[in-house]
Amino acid sequence: MFRNNYDNDSVTFSPQGRIFQVEYALEAIKQGSVAVGLVSKTHAVLVALKRNAEELGSYQKKIIGIDTHLGVALAGLAPDARVLSNFMRQQSMSSRLLYSRPVPISRVVNAIADKAQVNTQHYGRRPYGVGLLVAGVDETGPHLWEFQPSGMVLEYKGAAIGARSQSARTYLERAFEEFVDSSREELVLHGLKALRDSLAQDKELTVANTTVSVVGIGENFKLYDGDEVGEWLEKLGNVQSSRGGRTGEEAAESMDTSE
Repeated sequence: MFRNNYDNDSVTFSPQGRIFQVEYALEAIKQGSVAVGLVSKTHAVLVALKRNAEELGSYQKKIIGIDTHLGVALAGLAPDARVLSNFMRQQSMSSRLLYSRPVPISRVVNAIADKAQVNTQHYGRRPYGVGLLVAGVDETGPHLWEFQPSGMVLEYKGAAIGARSQSARTYLERAFEEFVDSSREELVLHGLKALRDSLAQDKELTVANTTVSVVGIGENFKLYDGDEVGEWLEKLGNVQSSRGGRTGEEAAESMDTSE
């Protein structure tokens, strides 16, 4: 990427009003594998595509449980996600200790947003190179939030982040009106269909590269990994991408090791 005199730190604006290090952090998210989130009246679902750096390596964890009512899916730099998830766990434990209740989703999301935004105000720090989809249930019902390295957070009915996530977002935009009244199983299948649409031509969803998590009203956060995902993939049926030929951009993304 083109280097200039305004990208040496995250506290200097360019003449166009841009902070380049924040934009570079957003590029790190685009290099990670896809994560998709959806929410209905009763449930919130996260599905993600895991990636292994090489054939001999294991698949990187893409969904992290925070509390019994809360979890996150990541795209970008996994170490940065680990730091933020540990901070969210601390916030959740503090809420249970001080107030004897699960932390509200909006409160913990805004806490990590403030933490990330501070890195754009102090010299010598850098933005977190990871995007998060935060799914959980609190007193007001199920919620899905997207976190960005700039410190911006927004609540969504459906969202997707990572490489080729635009294809997943296109599916979500077509079907989002169905999410509100969807059952638990239907919501997971919608997420898997969006994830499938983001695959490259020669890829397919498998029990090794797909991970699913569900949380709902009266249902604790649960992560489905490995063979547990097989049940969902059988219900989905066609697990292969319906996309056309592979573009040069997609080929470059497949060589990257971001998660």
